[in-house]
This record gives sequence, C-alpha cells and structure tokens, in this order.
Amino acid sequence: MESPKGRTSPLMGSSPYSSPNIALLLRRRILSWTRETKLEPSISVHVGGKIFELHKVPLISKCGYFNKALQNSSEIELPENFPGGSESFEMVMLFTYDFPLIIDPFNVSALRCVADFLEMAEEYHPLNLVERSDLYLNQVVFQNWDDTLIVLQKCIPLIPVSEELLIVSRCVESLAFMACMEILEPERKTNRSALSMQGLTGRNWNCEIVKEIAGQDLWIKDLIALPFEFFKQIIGSLRRQGMREKYVGPIVMFYANKWVLSKKTHKFWEETSEENGIEDANTKVITILEGIIDLLPLEEKAGNSILVAFYFALLLRSLSLNLREDSKIKLHEKLVSVLHLARHSDFLLPEKRNRSGSVGSSLEVETMERIVKMYVAGRRKIGSKGQTPLRDLSVVADSWDQYITEIASDLSLGIERFVQLIEVIPTVDRETHDHLYEAITTYLLEHSGLSSEEKTSLCYYIECRKLSHEKCVHAVQNDQMPLRLIVQALFLQQIHTHQALKDCSDSFRYMQSSELAVTGTLTPNSASPYDGCPHSTSLSNKEYESASFRIQALEKEIISLKKSLQCENSATVPSFRVMGLDGSNTSRRRKPFGQVRGCVGFGSMTWGSQRCAGRILKLFRRIGLLRKGKGKGMRK
Repeated sequence: MESPKGRTSPLMGSSPYSSPNIALLLRRRILSWTRETKLEPSISVHVGGKIFELHKVPLISKCGYFNKALQNSSEIELPENFPGGSESFEMVMLFTYDFPLIIDPFNVSALRCVADFLEMAEEYHPLNLVERSDLYLNQVVFQNWDDTLIVLQKCIPLIPVSEELLIVSRCVESLAFMACMEILEPERKTNRSALSMQGLTGRNWNCEIVKEIAGQDLWIKDLIALPFEFFKQIIGSLRRQGMREKYVGPIVMFYANKWVLSKKTHKFWEETSEENGIEDANTKVITILEGIIDLLPLEEKAGNSILVAFYFALLLRSLSLNLREDSKIKLHEKLVSVLHLARHSDFLLPEKRNRSGSVGSSLEVETMERIVKMYVAGRRKIGSKGQTPLRDLSVVADSWDQYITEIASDLSLGIERFVQLIEVIPTVDRETHDHLYEAITTYLLEHSGLSSEEKTSLCYYIECRKLSHEKCVHAVQNDQMPLRLIVQALFLQQIHTHQALKDCSDSFRYMQSSELAVTGTLTPNSASPYDGCPHSTSLSNKEYESASFRIQALEKEIISLKKSLQCENSATVPSFRVMGLDGSNTSRRRKPFGQVRGCVGFGSMTWGSQRCAGRILKLFRRIGLLRKGKGKGMRK
C-alpha cells in the first residue's frame, strides 16, 4: 500500500475523458455499430436534457434496467437524480458498445454508481461494469493515497448514491489506515514536525504559523483540504483504528485553523458568494465550528493533545457568530476541562473597537467570568467528594487575579462590578493573594475618587497572611492602602521575625545540648543560634541574648502602640477583630459592603492616625536593621 509521501497534490491531474471527447467517441461508436449490423438506432433515451439515439441489443445485453424497461416502450426518460447526469451516461454507453473504456480514479466512482442504477451485474454479462469497477477500486484505488483522495473528491456530486454503495466509507477507511501507517512508519518517527506541538506551547494562537506547520506534511495538508463531512468521518476512523489522541488532536486543530480561524478563508467565502457574502460565509463557518466542537477530545485527553490557546481561539471566534446554545455550552465545558492549564494571557480581553459601555459588561469579560465560575463549581464539587485535590483551583485563581489586574485600570469599571469579579474565586481557594493585591492596588491607583470606606471595603479581600514577604513590605509602604492593612502587614512581619528568632534559638539549644551530651563540654567554636538561618550563622551567646532582649523590648513597644491606637479609635469603632498568631479570626460578623471591615483590630480608622503608623514603621526598620546587624556579624 502506497503511503502519502513527497508528491504533488493528487487533484492536479484530470481524466483523459473530457465531456466533448466522450460525446465524440460515442457518436463514432454508434455509427460504427450501425454499419456493422445494418441496423439503425431504435431506442431514445432522455437524460440530463439530452436525447441519445441508441441500439437495443447493446443496452439489453448488459443493462438489467433497460432489459426490463424496453419491454413496453422504445422511449425512456431517466430520472433527474440519475448519477453523474448525461456525462456519466455517455461513458457507460461506450462500455455497452464494447469500446475499450479505460477506468481511472477520476471516473470510477461515477461508473460504479451508474452501473448500479442500470443493474450492470454479472447476471447479464460476464465481468460486467459493476464487477470491473469494484475490482479497480479494491486492487488499485484503495492501495494508493492519491487515487483514494481523487475518488473521494469525485464522490461529492454523486451523494447519496456513492454513500449507499459504500464508496465514501471505503475511501475513508483506506485513508485512515494509510494515515496510521504514516505515523507508525519507522523512518518518520524522528521527523513528525507537523504533529509536534512543542513549538507552539506557551504561545498565543497564530493562524499563519499554524498553517505553515500544517503544510510540512503533505498527507496532513490533503486531509484538511477535504469537505468537513468527509474529514469528520476520517477523524472517527482514525480513532477507531487506534491512532493515539496526541496525533489526532493536532489534525483537528489544523483543520479548524484553515476553515474557522483563518481570516483569509472567511474573506474568500465572502468574495465568492453569489448573494449575501458575509451571511453565507458566517453560515459556513458556524457549520464547521459546531462540528469541530463535537470532534474535540474528551476531558482526560483534551489537555494532552490540543493546545489550550486553541480552545481560547475558538472561544473568541464563537463570540462573533450565532452558534446554537448547545454548541456554546459544549465549547465552554471543553474549555473548563483544560482551564487549569491556561495562562492568564490566554484569557479573552475586551476589544476596544467593539466595546460599548463598561469593560465589565463586555462580552469577553462576561464569557470568561461564566467559564471560571463553571470551573470553580465543578472543582469544589469534586473536591468535596475527596476525589481530587483542589490544587488546580488555586492555579486558576492565580490566573484569574492576573486577568482582573489587566482590566482593573479601565476607568469604566465600577467598584461594584470589580468586587463581583473578585468574588468569582472564593477567598479560601486562593493559596496566595499576591496577584489579588496587585489587582486592587491597580484599581485604587486608577480610581482616585474612591472614598476611604470604599478603599477599606476593597482591601477586605486581601489577607496579609497569604501575601509574600515582598508584597507585605510593599503594602506597608503603599499610600493607597488603608491604615488597618498597613498595621496588619506590620504585625505579620513582627510575627515572622519572632518565629524566625525562636526557630534559630531552638536550633541553637539543640546543637549545644547535643555537643554537651557527646563531649561533656562546649567547644569555643560552638554553633550559634543562627546556624542554618537565612540571615546569619555565627553569633556569640552574648550577642544572641542581647538581640533577644532587644527584640522583646521592641515587641512590647509595638503592643503598647497597638493598645493606644485601639483606645484612640474606641469612640468610632464599636467592634474589631484580631488576627492571632495562628491566623485565626476572632471577629463576630462580616460587615456589609461599603463599611469598614477590620483586619487586625482597627476597624474604620482616620487617615490622620498614620502618625502612629509612622512610629510602628520606625520600630519595624529597627527590627530590620537588627537582623542586618546579625547578618554582618555572621559574615565576619
């Protein structure tokens, strides 16, 4: 069986039997028969607007249809749906007049369909046209990639007869089998660039690059040039015959890229349409897109065989088309299944040229919001059953926070809508609040007209204990943050410093006790309590005790400041909550949107109280300098 290797397209050639040639050959053959038999044509056959004057003997000797029909009449009109029309009839009549007709890939499908209609089987003549056509299909066409493609293309105007005779299905199975052999062929295992998605991983979808990759293998180029109905059948056959999904998926992607995502194809359809170009082009794209959605692999195989950027490219294309509702739901479900593999840059941003009103009401943002909500609901449902961990959910949460950071700077985005976007991901499902902090900071910078209460309400969603050290430091110095968040960040830094010193102290005592147990004495170069700590490794006992005493004194001063601040604001704040060392929350209730929500115990605090925060900042700097001093001592 010939594989589809380096060659030109199989449709570049054509049959030697053109319509004028066939008609001329048939007329000559009829005249020759008349001279040989001394009999004039006595049968009139009407087909495709033409009238053929023929002899009765050749017709009834090979055609069961005429054998029955000519018993009562000498004039016959064939139906309008006669396979192939008058041209196919002319070729078959040459065969009935014993002309040495050459069967080739360009005419065999038409000959086979007409032979079936006219009942040209062996019961009327040995090795009749039905048997000859089948023999040629089985022994020649289905053994060759190019011939099979030609026959499949020629079956299009012969549908549904070519489908009923299984010509189409046999072509499909043959092409699928040869494609599988192409994948399994040993010498090509190290050179399958077209089906390797490594070059596209981590990049946004680019139609031209994908088109160039698809054209590197001619057999793939041939498949994606087929009409969608044939292509759909081939994909089904590839899967039935065992081709792995990592090879099938890219073929589907290449097809969709050519016929759905390519602007050049859409423009071509518009220009070649006889009536409403845009509407006709959209109709064709919708039909193919809805079929592509059905061809996309199942959930467990989707992420391994198809690029996530491709799903988002289809999603973006679907927004401008009037898809059926069930197709929209299917596409969203397919995308939900791979959302944890997406980057925030894959998410659909509002297009300014199409935007009307607020960015929050744009079709792109609303679609992304709906998909993320579907993902969150599905993952939490799975996680509640203990089937899978919620790790993927935190990844999606991180991407979503980066996404809303990009749209937070839009001045048309109201605070209520911004809060709705934040709440798409529950706070507990965020492992880190770094990107959420960035989103809120961006929003506060661009929306300078917010009141203190609105700022505080937004910052309620930030949990400082889920911020990284860098973000905590940034929050302390961020003028956009309310005082309560600044103080919370300060106290968390205090807690971290205290815990770091405690860990170093425990490590130091353990090493000292171990050495004493082994040797009975301590060596002059005994390990310091900062051995193994990130900032220092060699402080003496006196330095350690002095440092511990100073840290404790600073902690007491901070606690004193905290109490004074609480007293200062007790007249305006009836209740507050304190975040304990273990991260527990002691607040009794959550206040409604627009009101102040305490984080560390300061509730609604006037911005003038930042004088106290300045003192706390000075204490924090002293702690930092102390730690740096320890690091310098370590390096000496």
